[in-house]
Amino acid sequence: MRTKAPVLQLDAIDRHILGQLQNDAKVSNQELAQRVHLSPSACLRRVKQLEDAGVIARYVALLNPRAIGAGGTSFTIINLESMSNEQLEAFEQAVRDEPRVLDCYYVAGANDYLIRFAYRDAEDLEHFHAEILMRLPGVVRSNSMMVLRTVKKTTALPL
Repeated sequence: MRTKAPVLQLDAIDRHILGQLQNDAKVSNQELAQRVHLSPSACLRRVKQLEDAGVIARYVALLNPRAIGAGGTSFTIINLESMSNEQLEAFEQAVRDEPRVLDCYYVAGANDYLIRFAYRDAEDLEHFHAEILMRLPGVVRSNSMMVLRTVKKTTALPL
């Protein structure tokens, strides 16, 4: 059974800090403190509290997929052979072990999972589908949708 993480009560300053960090996590503490109208020590203390509480999960660099030759994005609906705990665990572990799968969601409704992956070209897409995706444990059916144009994409959560 999965347990829910406790929800931390965020005040306006915490939200302001988080908004700034979601926009630019590389900002210096000095600059962040100025933006949120705190002293650098108070700002650093707040950021550390947010990190310790798990509100800030990690810091990452967001890459431009086109700049690294992975300009295609596909979302794929996956259906498994069965919904037994063993089947779900085997599929989910294989997905966690597959670096080309960027996101995987267990979904409600007529389908079982939704995954997202990036690809270089049609040949790379075909290879991923045939050699990786359809060989994941329990996969019996998939339906891929290739992104033609990204209208909106954000990593920032509304605060």
